[in-house]
Amino acid sequence: MKMDNVTNSMRAHVLVQALPYLQRYYGKTIVVKYGGNAMTSEDLKEQVMEDIVLLSMVGIRVVLVHGGGPELSGLMQRLGKKPEFIDGLRVTDKETIDMAQMVLAGKINKSLVNLLQMKGGQAIGLSGMDGRLIEAKIRDPKYGYVGDVTKINGDVVTTLLDSGYIPVISTLGCDTEGNTYNINGDTGAGKIASAIGAERLIMMTDIEGIMRNREDPDSLISSLTIEEAEQLTQEGVISGGMIPKVRCCTDALNEGVKAAVIIDGRVPHAVLMEILTDEGAGTLFTKE
Repeated sequence: MKMDNVTNSMRAHVLVQALPYLQRYYGKTIVVKYGGNAMTSEDLKEQVMEDIVLLSMVGIRVVLVHGGGPELSGLMQRLGKKPEFIDGLRVTDKETIDMAQMVLAGKINKSLVNLLQMKGGQAIGLSGMDGRLIEAKIRDPKYGYVGDVTKINGDVVTTLLDSGYIPVISTLGCDTEGNTYNINGDTGAGKIASAIGAERLIMMTDIEGIMRNREDPDSLISSLTIEEAEQLTQEGVISGGMIPKVRCCTDALNEGVKAAVIIDGRVPHAVLMEILTDEGAGTLFTKE
C-alpha cells in the first residue's frame, strides 16, 4: 500500500489498533539481536533503525545488540587473511581479534549509532569491554580468542536506558588480565537480556522462524514452549545453525526473560510487526 493511498482515517485506525501493545510494553525493555541480511541490505537497515527509534519514542526501552561476521570476513580477505572456522566458530588469533575490534566496536557500531540518530533517536555505542559490560573467559585454545560469558554487568546498560538512550552493543568481552574475546552475538544478546530483566528478546535471522518442513513456507511454527523446542530438537526439526539460536532463547527464558522470538530480518518492519500485532513475526518461545 502506497502512503499516498492511506487516508487520515486509516492512519488513525492503525494507531488505535496499536494502543494495547504500546500500553503492554510501555516502560519495559526489549533486546534486539541484529544481524544477517537485515544488516547487509541498506533499505532493511534503515527500516530496522526506524522501528527501534519509533519504539523508543513511545516509551519502550530498546537495547540493540549487533553482529558483523560478514564484514569482518571481508576485511580479513582484503588484508590477505583467510577466515577459518572450527565447529562453526571463527578461529580468532591476535591479529583477528584486533580486526574484530576495528569492525565490530568501530565501523559497524558507530554507523548504527549514527543512523539511529539520523532517524531521530538518542543512541550511544559501546562494546562489551566498556565498563566491563561483558566479562569472559577463553572457550578453548583451539579457537583462539573466542570467549564464553562469565558475567554481565547490566548496570552499564540500565544507566543508559534510564537516561533515555538506546544502547548499541557489539559483543566483544574481556577478562581481568586485559585479554579481548570475540563473543557469539546471539549468546551475548541472550545474556544481556537476562541480566537486565528484559521483557522480550528478539533474534533477527534470515529465515522465517522454526519450520516443521524447511521446504514448506506454510509450516512455520508460531509458538513453542521450552519443552516443545527440546522435543523438536531431538526429532531433528530444529537442526544445524538454528540449534544454538534456539538454545540462546530457551536459556534466556530460564534466566528470567519473559519471552523470546526468532523473526525474519528480511521482512520490512519485522520488529514493529512482532511488538505491535497479535500475529507477531516468526516463532515465539515461552517458558510454559
